[in-house]
Amino acid sequence: MTSVQRGRIRVEAGHKRVRGLVGGQYAFDTVNPLLVWEVPYYPAYYIPAKDVDAELIDSGDTKHSPSRGDATIYDLRVGERTVARAAYAYLESPIQEIGDYVRFEWDAIDEWFEEDEQVYIHPRDPYTRVEILPSSRHVQVEIDGVVVADSRQPRILFETGLPSRYYLPKSDVRMELLTTSASHTGCPYKGTASYYDVTVNGNRYPDLVWWYPTPLEESQRIAGLVCFYNEKVDLVIEGVRQQRPHTKFS
Repeated sequence: MTSVQRGRIRVEAGHKRVRGLVGGQYAFDTVNPLLVWEVPYYPAYYIPAKDVDAELIDSGDTKHSPSRGDATIYDLRVGERTVARAAYAYLESPIQEIGDYVRFEWDAIDEWFEEDEQVYIHPRDPYTRVEILPSSRHVQVEIDGVVVADSRQPRILFETGLPSRYYLPKSDVRMELLTTSASHTGCPYKGTASYYDVTVNGNRYPDLVWWYPTPLEESQRIAGLVCFYNEKVDLVIEGVRQQRPHTKFS
């Protein structure tokens, strides 16, 4: 199956084995998933109905999508456990390619696997690449006119569709200005991030800095390093002040 575009929805065949565990039992197991880009940033997995081993119980509810049509919403029963409104299917969708597939809510499944590796947050986009390179570029971070970081040993993370991110050793950061935040986010490529607030000139900037204490294997090069949002600070690279990028994080 080649990639199919219907409005903003893109559909293409996936090539990984995809499985989902609920209560220790597999709800589905397929080597023929569909990748469906419902939003621009990452795809969702649609599972062939024939590869769903769990029981799908019609909830009596539907949901409407302007592009995909009306979906039947299902409760999911796996062994003795039932998960309400866990899945839906567009049985008569104008996008014919998804008609025989089931779309599971990510959080309704306890554990997702691509092949034998557990996947977190959402499916990985096959067109997104993450590359981390050591650099000797001189990186300074300013907030409200105050230099809060100054490093000549950044690790630069290049991720498709996002600005370059400069991860810096904590020894090159004025850590006395940082306060641990309660916030956490997840990334399927890097793992679970923790955050810091920054206080400069009496002003507190929440969740301005993040770091990965225990990143996933492919992102080990940024373990323990901190990164500031390019969109929210003044970044000076090799003496040149950078223009703040505009992204969904701006």
